Amino acid sequence: MADFDLFANQLLEEAKRFLEKAKESPDAPADAANLHAALLLSFCALEAHVNSIAEEFSIASGLSAHEKALLLEKEVRLEDGEFRIQQGLRMSRLEDRIEFLHAKFSGNPVDRSSVWWGQLANAINLRNKLTHAKTITPVTRAAVGSALDAIIDALDALYMAIYKRKFPPVTQGLHSSLSF
Repeated sequence: MADFDLFANQLLEEAKRFLEKAKESPDAPADAANLHAALLLSFCALEAHVNSIAEEFSIASGLSAHEKALLLEKEVRLEDGEFRIQQGLRMSRLEDRIEFLHAKFSGNPVDRSSVWWGQLANAINLRNKLTHAKTITPVTRAAVGSALDAIIDALDALYMAIYKRKFPPVTQGLHSSLSF
């Protein structure tokens, strides 16, 4: 799993670098493209980290078939009187998976009044407007920076709740280690 965690961190670094590139760009089309890339890659990174945590904890004893299925985004069917996980994909809301991981493996529910939770909801809304576009939604540097901060803070909250330690990239904030 260490290789996958490195990949998830790489996606986060790429998202931060595209935000930096947007700040450096005097060209409006390049600025927009960099902001779109930063926003979408930041969610790829969040999903990758959540998937990594979910995979790790899916092998924990005492989980019901439904709980494992939620973690692994699989279908559950009743076969021979027992619930069994199927190979079919059953997508779950990202927020639901984060809340489940936090509550199940820390013993405490997510504090929905926390700043990061509200900012994450705003970031998801912005991502959805871009991903499922019905109108032209302006994506600003400030909004993408806030989305990236929210994602980093969400992962830090998960790490603190589950592992009792900080999410390692939290100390870098929005500064990327990449230079492309």
